[in-house]
Amino acid sequence: MQAVILAAGMGKRLKDLTRNNTKCMVKVNQVTLIERMLHQLEELHLSKIVIVAGYMGQKLIDYVKALQIRTPVIFINNPVYEKTNNIYSLMLAKEYLIREDTILLESDLIFEDSVLQTLVDDPRETLALVDKYESWMDGTCIKISEDDTIEAFIPGKKFVFGEIPEYYKTVNIYKFSRHFSKTHYVPFLEAYSAALGNNEYYEQVLRVITMLDEPEIKAKKLEGQLWYEIDDIQDLDIASSMFSPDDEEKMHLMKARYGGYWRYPKLVDFCYLVNPYFPPQKLMDEIKANFETILTQYPSGLDVNNLLAAKNFGVKQEHILVGNGAAELIRCLMEKLTGTVGFLYPTFQEYPNRYQEGQAVAFISDHTDFSYTADDLMRYYSDKNISTLVLVNPDNPSGNYIEKKDMLRLLDWCRERKIRPIVDESFVDFADEEDSSLISEQIIACFPALVIIKSISKSYGVPGIRLGIMVSADSLLLNQVREKLSIWNINSFCEFYMQIEEKYHGEYLASLSRIKEVRRKFTKTLSEMEFLHVIPSQANYVMAEITNGMTAKQLTKILLVKYNLLIKDLTGKTGCEHRQCVRFAVRRQEDNQKLIKALYEIMDKAGQEGQRV
Repeated sequence: MQAVILAAGMGKRLKDLTRNNTKCMVKVNQVTLIERMLHQLEELHLSKIVIVAGYMGQKLIDYVKALQIRTPVIFINNPVYEKTNNIYSLMLAKEYLIREDTILLESDLIFEDSVLQTLVDDPRETLALVDKYESWMDGTCIKISEDDTIEAFIPGKKFVFGEIPEYYKTVNIYKFSRHFSKTHYVPFLEAYSAALGNNEYYEQVLRVITMLDEPEIKAKKLEGQLWYEIDDIQDLDIASSMFSPDDEEKMHLMKARYGGYWRYPKLVDFCYLVNPYFPPQKLMDEIKANFETILTQYPSGLDVNNLLAAKNFGVKQEHILVGNGAAELIRCLMEKLTGTVGFLYPTFQEYPNRYQEGQAVAFISDHTDFSYTADDLMRYYSDKNISTLVLVNPDNPSGNYIEKKDMLRLLDWCRERKIRPIVDESFVDFADEEDSSLISEQIIACFPALVIIKSISKSYGVPGIRLGIMVSADSLLLNQVREKLSIWNINSFCEFYMQIEEKYHGEYLASLSRIKEVRRKFTKTLSEMEFLHVIPSQANYVMAEITNGMTAKQLTKILLVKYNLLIKDLTGKTGCEHRQCVRFAVRRQEDNQKLIKALYEIMDKAGQEGQRV
């Protein structure tokens, strides 16, 4: 068996990186794509490797020769690479195709070693390697039947978004038998090129072949193996984190992204906190139906969007502000505060991190489960002379919750001492208590210094639209925060969401009931694990302390690298410094089961190896 690598393209989308370099010589984690690929092919003990070069061809040839690959490497030059597409490059290698079984690859790929091995080990002689289509993929897709027959090739211009569940993406790695190349592929390649010219793609030939009664070629589905196609600098950035050879560096790079994990194949995100049961499909369909209008029209100004938020939350327009996520409002609010502020730990760090003026007085729970009550706070701060008290309820990461009647007592206490209470209710809808929120005209009128912050992303499962609210009867403070907001601080998608959200209130309440039930089951199962001390939670996440010697960092790294599961490592978080704690988001049942299964496997393996982990 031999390999043929198509490497003639210019890679224009990589801009400066390919100005004086071939695309396959771009580096991912200090190793070029071509070097990585050649070493992987070398492990297959092939008879030879044929590389079709073009752009910067001599530079590529000199580079590959310097690598001292043991497998014989043969170069073919495509002198008209700038005028042709890959069908011509493959035409130049056709004589090699008909002599021997071939692995055909494009040179802009990066993949795990097991990707090639799964193709070679399959007894079927002619295969197109494919993976289930995901939103980060681009290029040729196919439809396949249950027996892996390729039913249709779908070029980009015929891509139908409504048929995505049926699509598989070609990985651009193939296994051709000598017989298939001789009787099918090369004859059709020659005919197709003669009829339509050399500015086409070799996949088009495969599309024609699949229309035959006996096309011979089948699809080979990947089963979770990682691969990525490098077309631009964003692809390069993602691939650098996906394929980092250092597990700790990989974990660091992934965590530093703060989201966008939909671009990562098969990754399940237990780190960021959203409602997995909302929005319903009908709400999303309504947004889709209005997508063109939303995309091409300006959003309304801040006043109109404040009115929409006021309608949805039952307060006066002058008592509410909408923000580009709660983070925008938190930043603007904390910049306006002066004096001594009380912060509770462990908590959501955005509040203390954004407070640069004055002094902070920390309350750190000394309870095993990080719990505290309204009475604990009033006792602790009774002699601290604070001007502001910041409270996340339920708190993050512990999930500690103070019931509404006790929150009202705490607000009374603050009012008597002229302390401004700031209450973050981003997770309050997940509490078991009904009518848990402080957002009401009656309450804010009674406590005019009260400020309530709520992230819509968390409760409503729409983090992509970046929407948050601030509620207060303190007009002066709201105006000061408002001055820091632009007139169009939220986009049309946010506005449209607020416009229609109220219609789906029944589905929202049902989603809360569902996640509370799932949380109970998830918490119960986690609590049965001897190596975890699980903290009771009233939010859509569960905090747990690792009790058998493994560090939070170790567990986070293993889950990410070995299982593609991302959790929150709380190491170093104020209030948790001396304990090995992690946080798990509550997701749908099937995802929760993946995490639970992985946790048991990790601990079982550690126990079998006799390690103290």
